[in-house]
Amino acid sequence: MKLDYSPAEQVPRSARRIVLAATVCVVGLATLVSRESIAKRDLAPPVPLSDVDVAEAVAYEQAIQSAVSDPLVVPAASEWSTVRIQPGQTLSTVFEAEGLASDHWMAILDLGPDARQLRRIKAGDSLEIRKSGDDLLELRYELDDLRTLHVQRVEDRFEANTLTAELERHTRSITGTIDSSLFIAGQKAGLPVRMVMELAELFRYDIDFALDLRDGDRFTVVMEELYKDGVKLRDGDMLAAEFVNQGKVHRAVRYKDGEGRSAFYTPDGQSLRKAFFRTPLDVVRISSHFNLRRRHPILNTIRAHKGVDYAAGSGTPIKATGDGRVAFMGIKGGYGRVVILQHGQSYETLYAHMSRYRAGLRAGSKVKQGQIIGYVGSSGLATAPHLHYEFRVNGIHKNPVNIVMPRANPIPRQQLTAFQSQIAPLISQIESARTPRVAQAPAAILPAISAATP
Repeated sequence: MKLDYSPAEQVPRSARRIVLAATVCVVGLATLVSRESIAKRDLAPPVPLSDVDVAEAVAYEQAIQSAVSDPLVVPAASEWSTVRIQPGQTLSTVFEAEGLASDHWMAILDLGPDARQLRRIKAGDSLEIRKSGDDLLELRYELDDLRTLHVQRVEDRFEANTLTAELERHTRSITGTIDSSLFIAGQKAGLPVRMVMELAELFRYDIDFALDLRDGDRFTVVMEELYKDGVKLRDGDMLAAEFVNQGKVHRAVRYKDGEGRSAFYTPDGQSLRKAFFRTPLDVVRISSHFNLRRRHPILNTIRAHKGVDYAAGSGTPIKATGDGRVAFMGIKGGYGRVVILQHGQSYETLYAHMSRYRAGLRAGSKVKQGQIIGYVGSSGLATAPHLHYEFRVNGIHKNPVNIVMPRANPIPRQQLTAFQSQIAPLISQIESARTPRVAQAPAAILPAISAATP
């Protein structure tokens, strides 16, 4: 008896069950009749069959053969197919278009937070689907660059797992020379904008990028690039940097300690972060320097200028130059709106002529280095919007432009060996990136170069 499992026009499941049940009954009845016939034949003499009996037997056999030879549709599992989400589509409409049962997508959305992200699929997203008839077997959805949701049918239910891809990490060195501004030089060298900003932030404790840059200054950055299956996904972290400003070399390397915390340090293990920023504004132009014998522009009298004035547009954010606590906030004579921060026992900073304070700031509030405390204005005795900034050590005014700022905590002594081992390849990469390579010269002139070298 030959059973035909070739694909055919799809038959409803209820019809398939009826056909199978009928077939089983017919075969069982035929077997029973056959056994009774054999038993009777053994007990009684054979009775000749009439033509009618023969015809009925033939018809009966043909009916059985017809029942068991009806083609049963058994859909083969499909290969993976990709569905590109169109505008206005949802998971339910995708399942409907694919001929999948509606109770499938509802069950999948109950499989956890990652699965519920399927509620937010949008135009341009892709779903990978493998099915059998109207049954979903597997589904894959890329949650982000690293994670993929994998839904799989296990017997009569679904299970979801989130798979995380292994990334390949490559390092890349970029070197540039200043001929106008750091931003333009970074663009010319191919340094991502984010890295340009991080480079300026990294060395802002030692270099005033508005006043100290000179043509010919140069920088080198060692950064990570992240790849997946050989394809670049994005830029990673900055690993090390060097900035040569007016002949002075500044270096920084990223170090990750045993607890996974990362920070930048100098090659000898000193924290690159100092207790204070050099300036409280991101973009600065000094309009009046620290001068103990300055003539006041409004009062027209000799009055010591015990701080630095930074010209900036009204509303420019003012940042705390160090961690501290608000010791005073309010109107203070010719200073106008003022905030005074206390930094430990010895240091104090003053910010004057503000247009307004940061919302929620009040006397006694704790602030972090770089946190906005107010906005540039022209309150008090001021001829134009600017920030007046003072730096005091034990109550004595110091010039914030050239004072040596205290550094934050260095690498702990017990970690110095691990630190030196971790940063050695980065220092080597910086040095090789900025050193001209003789090997890149044409082969024909290499002997001449070698001969000329002492």
